[in-house]
Amino acid sequence: MALFEVAILQKPTKKEKEDGELEKLVFGPTTIIAKDSQSAAIETVMDNAGDLQNVDRKRMEILVRSFG
Repeated sequence: MALFEVAILQKPTKKEKEDGELEKLVFGPTTIIAKDSQSAAIETVMDNAGDLQNVDRKRMEILVRSFG
């Protein structure tokens, strides 16, 4: 098991990009202990599904950083 930091961004739509908008931080960063970065990402999304209900999953980007 290793320590990871996870943040979730929502990318702008094509129209939002044209208007100059950037990615929005929609969750985190938060720390989690997991066996690998993929598990850290999955656990974070699953554990916080209620907080992420209004996020378009097609525009979601999950950033994972290892501290190991």
